[in-house]
Amino acid sequence: MSLRAHYRAGVIEAGCDEAGRGCLAGPVVAAAVVLPAGVRLPGLDDSKRLTEARRDALAPLIRERSIAWSVGEAAPEEIDRLNILQASFLAMHRAIDGLRSPPELLLIDGNRFRCYGSVPHVCVVKGDGIYRSIAAASILAKTHRDALMTRLHRDHPEFGWEVNKGYPTIGHREAIRLHGPTIWHRHSFRLVPEQPPLF
Repeated sequence: MSLRAHYRAGVIEAGCDEAGRGCLAGPVVAAAVVLPAGVRLPGLDDSKRLTEARRDALAPLIRERSIAWSVGEAAPEEIDRLNILQASFLAMHRAIDGLRSPPELLLIDGNRFRCYGSVPHVCVVKGDGIYRSIAAASILAKTHRDALMTRLHRDHPEFGWEVNKGYPTIGHREAIRLHGPTIWHRHSFRLVPEQPPLF
């Protein structure tokens, strides 16, 4: 099934998606993308259905061919203070803040969102597999976050972030048991099953 070009014709739509909500370490990252109606992005799809190589190939094309794009982050300490849902909204708001073309409608992947000023929004469950702009945002958020976790791996190689990207794999949890959490871990999360969150 091909992705839909827009939700409502004739308005500036920004697709928004996030990456990293379920991770134990690293920021949650969101992207917002405004695409032209006739853009060609061969193979564009929900980032989760693409290989890493395909995502990495599409990301520069999205940045080059979009009308506007931006990425926002919420840091681990913000996740701990606000909770992961509210931090995801904060990252989306920061991504929208960075758009050089103010959107007239926001297409949000998921079923909840915190209003962005007076800009109307539509929440679309599994929207990254339905609308082009949300799929493009999912790719930019995912590739940005993966690259960040790969860089952080250089300072903390014991956690295997270049492979697990901060997700709760068996190896990642075992490394937390052995070495303890870093400043990049989300201390409000249950980092290892047998221990409660640090706060």
